[in-house]
Amino acid sequence: MTWHVAMRPSKCKALDKSTVGELMEKLEHAKASIRAKVEHPFHVVKNLFMHRKARYKGLAKNTAQLFALFGFANLVLARRWLYIADGQVAS
Repeated sequence: MTWHVAMRPSKCKALDKSTVGELMEKLEHAKASIRAKVEHPFHVVKNLFMHRKARYKGLAKNTAQLFALFGFANLVLARRWLYIADGQVAS
């Protein structure tokens, strides 16, 4: 298994300005972009819906609750695009 972990800030600053250094900088930017997209739904579930710990006994119940919460988080995050699509409909 290969882990694609972001580079430490001090190592990013120490990269040289050659072609390899610029490619490494672009790779780090891509990793940070992916992480931001993945972490945002977890932020919504934990902070907006207050899901901090498992409440039910049994994996099935906890899994069902998390599926529902992440489905609602998708709706909350897609709200911006849903409003834009609704406003552009020709009347």
